Amino acid sequence: MTTVALPAGFDIALLNRDVAASGSAAAPSASHGEAAAREAAESFEAQFLAQMLGHMFTGISTDGPFGGGRSEEIWRSQMIEQYGQLIARSGGVGIADEVMAEILRVQEVTDDNSL
Repeated sequence: MTTVALPAGFDIALLNRDVAASGSAAAPSASHGEAAAREAAESFEAQFLAQMLGHMFTGISTDGPFGGGRSEEIWRSQMIEQYGQLIARSGGVGIADEVMAEILRVQEVTDDNSL
């Protein structure tokens, strides 16, 4: 099994924020915890992929009748972000699966320590 380091400042409690907001002492259902972990993992993978895809566009000229300027830089960054999200939603490259497994593992350890 591969171990994935969680980003600095990652707070596992954010995955359970609905429990704290409702004031309920009951733990969220397993399916809800897994859904939240999947969402966080896919978001992480989308951001990672967008960063990697951004390097592919570095140095590509934006000259031409419709290119160039600050507007194109902004549009391009938004396009790359959408590419990352689309790839992650379509199954990605496997990062989300590993991150999700690590989130759930850390969550189980945290839950066990709170008993």
